[in-house]
Amino acid sequence: MSGLSIENVSMRFDLPNGSSVQALKDVSLHLNEGELLSVLGPSGCGKTTLLNIVAGFLAPTEGAVVMNGHTCIGPDAERGMVFQQGALFEWMDVRENVSFGPRMKGQKEAQWGEHVDHLLDVTGLGDFKDKAIYELSGGMQQRVALARCLANDPDVILMDEPLGALDALTREKMQGLVLKLWKETGKTIILITHSVEEALLLGERLLVMAPRPGRIHKEYRLPFADMGVGADLREVKKHPEYGPTREEILEMIWDMEEEIMGRTEDNQ
Repeated sequence: MSGLSIENVSMRFDLPNGSSVQALKDVSLHLNEGELLSVLGPSGCGKTTLLNIVAGFLAPTEGAVVMNGHTCIGPDAERGMVFQQGALFEWMDVRENVSFGPRMKGQKEAQWGEHVDHLLDVTGLGDFKDKAIYELSGGMQQRVALARCLANDPDVILMDEPLGALDALTREKMQGLVLKLWKETGKTIILITHSVEEALLLGERLLVMAPRPGRIHKEYRLPFADMGVGADLREVKKHPEYGPTREEILEMIWDMEEEIMGRTEDNQ
């Protein structure tokens, strides 16, 4: 089967004192090629753990991640990661950062140069290609991280709160860029976020996860990502379905947080 499948994935962390934490329990999901999935939920629901399992950074206690018919074991270039902090190489300039993957594969500039320069232009970095990383703003650094991921031509892009540290205006611009690149490249994207608004805007599909143990609580299929491609995202938020869906999800997550707090107080 083509696409990405998460098959009955569970994750248990065993602690030094002999106890354990069940971070995920029987999570199953299939993503077709080119789908954009946003994932949110209260703290402790296992969303970042799930992303790390898909990336190959963690091996699940049970279950498997299957990509285009083969089981994923460890990290692989077919699954690219964009972290909350860009994890860029400070000693390299922008173009060197973006071209790092192809160069590590032993490719000559004649093979990757045109593609990298195109990505620099698309992400608004063309005039900054010779700049040092420390000379860039946080938003520009995240553009570099995204372009570097795309330069490796992964089938799936995994994004762990990539816009969380940005100011509101820069974040909105980057949201628009993510939608633009999604449509232009046809990549499958999984985006972890704590922002309900961001999850609504960027999620063609949206998962709300519940904690203790982490599991899929509810899935939405939404029109806003398609509407937002090349559009003013503030106008998209005026759609009649946007506000009620936002309030429904906020109440859902708030109830989960209240339940978690109640459990914590009971255990004290």
